[in-house]
Amino acid sequence: MAFPTRPPGSVEPPGAPGIEPRWTSSDKSAVGTAVSSASCVWFTASHGILNEIYAPRLDMACVRDFGFIVTAPGYFSEEKRDADHSVQAIEDGVPAFRLVNTSRDGRYRITKTIFSDPEREVVLQDIRFEALIGNLSDYRLHALVAPHLVNGGADNNGWYDDFKGRQMLFAEGSGRSLAIAASVPWLARSVGYVGISDGWQTLSRGEGLNEEYSCATSGNIALSGTLDMRAGEGQAGQGKALIAIGFGTQPEEAAVRTLLSLEQGVEPTLKHYRSGWREWQSGLLALDEPHDPTQLNRYRVSTGVLATHRDDASGAIIASLSIPWGFSKGDDDLGGYHLVWTRDLVETAGGLLAAGATADARSVLDYLAVIQEADGHWVQNAWLDGRPYWYGIQMDETAFPILLYDMLLRAGAIDASERGRYLPMVEAAAGYIVRNGPATQEDRWEEDAGYSPFTLAVEIAGLLAAADAVEAAGRLDAAHYLREVADGWNERIEEWTYATDTELSRRLGVEGYYVRIASATDGSLSLRRDFIPIRNRDDLGEVLEADLLISPDALALVRFGLRAADDPRMLGTIAAIDAELRRDLPAGPYWYRYNDDGYGERIGGAPFAGSGVGRLWPLLTGERAHYELAAGRADEAQRMLAALEASASEGGLLPEQIWDSEDVPQRELFLGRPSGSAMPLVWAHAEHIKLLRSLRDGVIFDMPPQTFARYVAAKPAPAPFSWRLTARRDQMPAGRRLRIEVPEPALVRWSTDGWASAADSPCHDTGFGTHVFDLPTQALGPGMIDFTIFWKDAQRWEGVDFQIEVD
Repeated sequence: MAFPTRPPGSVEPPGAPGIEPRWTSSDKSAVGTAVSSASCVWFTASHGILNEIYAPRLDMACVRDFGFIVTAPGYFSEEKRDADHSVQAIEDGVPAFRLVNTSRDGRYRITKTIFSDPEREVVLQDIRFEALIGNLSDYRLHALVAPHLVNGGADNNGWYDDFKGRQMLFAEGSGRSLAIAASVPWLARSVGYVGISDGWQTLSRGEGLNEEYSCATSGNIALSGTLDMRAGEGQAGQGKALIAIGFGTQPEEAAVRTLLSLEQGVEPTLKHYRSGWREWQSGLLALDEPHDPTQLNRYRVSTGVLATHRDDASGAIIASLSIPWGFSKGDDDLGGYHLVWTRDLVETAGGLLAAGATADARSVLDYLAVIQEADGHWVQNAWLDGRPYWYGIQMDETAFPILLYDMLLRAGAIDASERGRYLPMVEAAAGYIVRNGPATQEDRWEEDAGYSPFTLAVEIAGLLAAADAVEAAGRLDAAHYLREVADGWNERIEEWTYATDTELSRRLGVEGYYVRIASATDGSLSLRRDFIPIRNRDDLGEVLEADLLISPDALALVRFGLRAADDPRMLGTIAAIDAELRRDLPAGPYWYRYNDDGYGERIGGAPFAGSGVGRLWPLLTGERAHYELAAGRADEAQRMLAALEASASEGGLLPEQIWDSEDVPQRELFLGRPSGSAMPLVWAHAEHIKLLRSLRDGVIFDMPPQTFARYVAAKPAPAPFSWRLTARRDQMPAGRRLRIEVPEPALVRWSTDGWASAADSPCHDTGFGTHVFDLPTQALGPGMIDFTIFWKDAQRWEGVDFQIEVD
């Protein structure tokens, strides 16, 4: 069924191509999919209606929203705007939902059960319409659907037609099609351009649906249909209808799938849907919290969210089935959060592993192994097929997959015979870190370059885990080298990121604290000389002195085992974090990402549009709870777990941010409740699960054992003093080896007597893209070391002499 020519008697709907397309609210109340590789469709709900539906991949949004309008003589009501909404999962751990929308004027109620067909790409809505004032015959119920095929609302085609004698609505765009059918007849159907001639416009004017508008082309379109709610069999069938929306490459494929699901009916399909989720949930660890059976099982909500955002075919997991502030975003925001961020992906895999979903976590590692770039790193974010979306380099995203491998190995998900399968991935990632770290082009918030405590912690932990992997393969020298690099970087964390004698430290009465990020050059005496750009602010030129820029990111030094929770430097950092970033709300404490953050709604609550004011992140409450557990304060960690859970929506979904100011009801912003950013944030749900596991076990679930054993429980020998062309140093302490590290084969000519004599020493290949030579300087007292470099491949001298003072 190709897009039809305009039939006789129909007219072109006015207003082509419609208003500029927009997405919809990211404030999801429900997300779901079937546990089945045959059903490649994912649905979300918000404000009592289906909104974004994704098919046949998690990164392909195909529908903006799908809701209902109720009319009567002189009456118009849209359920998403004019009704009070409630949402409830039909069963713990099963993401099929009962939505109840009761009009605020008390005239009607719409109850719908939404779920997807485990056998095909179809989403079902089992609808019941009740007249609370008057009779059923007094009202008309109209479906209103806004296709956005694929990831865009422009250039869509829509029409209505019959398929094999069945009344249907169709749309196509970007090589995908959808079809909509109902178990009851359509009294009228119409297609129009959004904002001018769509069904909402004609119904709101009291005109009904204009059936002359049978098709609309190349625009932002909407499909509409009036359901015959009196057509059900017998009195019990009155006011009931089953509506299906299916997807396919061709309209006919979408139509056949839709009708198959419709004919199969609610009960067998829902039974199949339930059984798939019950089986998956039954394989998980029992981390369920004690709760009233009538209340949410928040653990099962979180496990369901993680599984719903997972692509069975690849093992990939996206950041969220949402577009932050989507109602203000158009087709230029193709990715939204339905992309793969390696950091979020590994954090989520950790949540799956904490819950006992070992196979699912293992499939994430398999996916990462095939989308790794040739040079060993992973891009900032990507589509499911590995195509880069943004190309930024975040060094933690290259280290995290190594840590996932190590966690799976320790969990027994990878046996000794399989280690070799992942060794090339681990080696390539470790090599990239060694060559390009420890500074990062972007921190974990994707904004600034430099030395970040969070990134440093992940990199160092990743190198130690990689050292274990190559040692198990018999490469003892390579393992030794990686550990020495990690040790050298660990020694310098304070030099790079610890600020002392600042206005803030004096006010708090602490020696100092770890900052959010710094890019100070080697040898600078104070971080305050370093200025960090503050992104997402109205003043695009705003900068802040590094030693005044605070973030909970520094807690990663404890989370990843590099520093003890009671280290005085950490205690000073906690004091600074709480003084600058903590906000105590009735539900408990929450934190900002960093001072002067601009990623959030604007003052007054207008949506973020490139600038704004950063809001509170529940995720950070979970991270702080892990710190409290490491510090031996399990009761405080439990209290913060309660605060994390209290930030969730009615349906238990955890948001990226919560509102931190006075209520703005007209913008649906209320103190301590989800803001307009992403919801659910899958990473936050993974943190929730890991916190439940950590509290049960009494230890931090995802703390790498290598770092804690090496840097907290013991202290390694001093690492070689490293010099690189990209990190030149002109002073070193006596009693240390001087290591020259270069990116290609070279010879080092060096002297300790002002070139009165000299030695030529070849660098050896580490196997990680670096070549090193250790000058035997351990026995040298104060003095000078001179050296230069001869590049073997180019057969040339560097042409510059370098000098280091031994002090």
